[in-house]
Amino acid sequence: MKIIKRSGVEVAFDIEKIVNAIRKANNEVSEDNRLSEEQIRLIAKKVTALAGDLNRAVNVEEIQDLVENQIMDQKAFAVARKYITYRYTRALVRNSNTTDAQILSLIECNNEEVKQENSNKNPTVNSVQRDYMAGEVSKDLTRRILLPPDIVEAHDEGLIHFHDADYFAQHMHNCDLVNLEDMLQNGTVISGTLIEKPHSFSTACNIATQIIAQVASSQYGGQSISLTHLAPFVQVSREKIYRDVCEEFAGTDVPEERIAAITEKRLRDEIRKGIQTIQYQVVTLLTTNGQAPFVTVFMYLGEARSEQERSDLALIIEETLKQRIQGVKNESGVWITPAFPKLIYVLEEDNIREGSRYWYLTELAAKCTAKRMVPDYISEKMMLKYKVDKNGEGHCYTCMGCRSFLTPYVDENGKPKYYGRFNQGVVTINLVDVALSSGGDTDKFWKIFDERLELCYRALMCRHNRLKGTLSDAAPILWQYGALARLKKGETIDKLLYGGYSTISLGYAGLYECTMYMTGKSHTDDEAKPFALAVMQHMNDKCKEWKEKEHIDFSLYGTPLESTTYKFAKALQKRFGIIKGVTDKNYITNSYHVHVSEKIDAFTKLKFESEFQQLSPGGAISYVEVPNMQNNIPAVLAVMQFIYDNIMYAELNTKSDYCQVCGYDGEIQIVEEDGKLLWECPHCHNRDQTKMNVARRTCGYIGTQFWNQGRTQEIRDRVLHL
Repeated sequence: MKIIKRSGVEVAFDIEKIVNAIRKANNEVSEDNRLSEEQIRLIAKKVTALAGDLNRAVNVEEIQDLVENQIMDQKAFAVARKYITYRYTRALVRNSNTTDAQILSLIECNNEEVKQENSNKNPTVNSVQRDYMAGEVSKDLTRRILLPPDIVEAHDEGLIHFHDADYFAQHMHNCDLVNLEDMLQNGTVISGTLIEKPHSFSTACNIATQIIAQVASSQYGGQSISLTHLAPFVQVSREKIYRDVCEEFAGTDVPEERIAAITEKRLRDEIRKGIQTIQYQVVTLLTTNGQAPFVTVFMYLGEARSEQERSDLALIIEETLKQRIQGVKNESGVWITPAFPKLIYVLEEDNIREGSRYWYLTELAAKCTAKRMVPDYISEKMMLKYKVDKNGEGHCYTCMGCRSFLTPYVDENGKPKYYGRFNQGVVTINLVDVALSSGGDTDKFWKIFDERLELCYRALMCRHNRLKGTLSDAAPILWQYGALARLKKGETIDKLLYGGYSTISLGYAGLYECTMYMTGKSHTDDEAKPFALAVMQHMNDKCKEWKEKEHIDFSLYGTPLESTTYKFAKALQKRFGIIKGVTDKNYITNSYHVHVSEKIDAFTKLKFESEFQQLSPGGAISYVEVPNMQNNIPAVLAVMQFIYDNIMYAELNTKSDYCQVCGYDGEIQIVEEDGKLLWECPHCHNRDQTKMNVARRTCGYIGTQFWNQGRTQEIRDRVLHL
């Protein structure tokens, strides 16, 4: 069994440390109040057994809580008081300097919790360590100065999660829908250098990657760009190449058809190089937060404004899919699956049926998904129904990053606007804790629910107020040079925080476990489903209430828990113990999802979750877990067609692994040893994570740097839906 120290370092569990700690407290009380040596040993053994039952690494605080409880069970109240006093005294000492031990453990790569916090950050790299070090300082300031004590306490106890506290000290926001069109067509400024409208497709791609990197360094969430904004530059390059070819063959009798063919061939080469620039620069760039930019590339033929632009956009999409199918080479020269950019492909009438004009692109997308897990799919048909603005018009647009969707918005000119907007931040409510705190009493549940939602509202207003007064100078690429706005120097961003221009998100997690505890059944059961839907509707009603009160677009968001799923699970086990089907895992279920271990077919799952997705307008994504589908593309296409007709946004999860020791390219397995889950090659039994490439869909995006024990258990427990 392992134990996690306060610094985050993971060490072997040692029962003698418990014995010695109890002895110290025992020796400070009068002899007639002391525990016997036998009682001390009994307490230590019971604590060891209880910690072992949790089936995960426990932290020091959890062990000390168990020790306190066991001393009390022995009626040794004087000893318990001494033990509690000692803990309190040590806590005061630690609070006088809250960051040193954490930072030192980061530098030495000994902090297990941080090492597994983000599946796309390598904690051994200096740039990542610098980001984490800055994050520790930010969290310390946030906890001690910037947030009210009751919100900090609620976060620590796992009642809510105040996301991205490691960036909260700065005036930074969550995620963006980048207005690449404005920046390319009207020019921008990057690091003080004027970047004018590009004169070729390849240059436009190069500028796009620089914009992506700059944006990623100015906020902490995901961002999205559309390939449609690059499409006009295909024609620019076509005309330029045509002029060059005409000059080459001036004075010859080369027919026009030949010149046109050469032009198109060279144009294809330029498109290939341009897309390659985006693919490779995105995966090789390191932003100031120590990782590749979290960027989503949107592929939507319906955005094109002319037939020529539509045809050129199809060329770009085709090349993007082909290059992603190929993948990128790892250090051994083997083609592997990259985490970014994430791709989203829109299913629409012109590409969803065999025989439709762009069916060939959909077939290519299916092959790409089967091999590389992307693209994910948005149904234009369903989105036009769900995303309706105040004029009654439906719109289809991309999320920001993995799943955060903007609300429909009409500007002062009566025109819909999506590119150039952003999300202010997220606070998530732990629905499982609401249920368990109620003890199963329905009336008490709704009362506690409202109390926790009020906490979330206040925490969200802290996020909003932290952004108020931010000067455009804080991030010129965002606020002054077109990514989000064209504000003046010295102007605040305040007007962009109100009236629906930006959103702010109430996240939620654990709907399955919440429903299971309150009804005794999964929310897929017809008897339990109404309760689950009522929970969702109640959160939407609260968002509407807050929106009317503050003139801010609060929106319900299906939180993509990564490391927090483990944090919430540990907090629940600490507060309520092990409850079968509710707290007996080291993770809780993301958003409204069907539990990963529940046996359900792909089509039933997608149809069921579509109803909940509609009630999560601030963002959500559904998935189906599938085996290797590279030899069954028709089945992938069948799922895609079902998505088009039934759900707005969904993905197919498969595996894409490689062992660098033996060359095995099948599924790297998860094995358990001494209570810890480890990744192991089934062929050569390599367990060195630095010598394997594992790609798994984590929360709507692909992770490649491994995960904490809770998320790893969740990955292990997943069942196939197809």
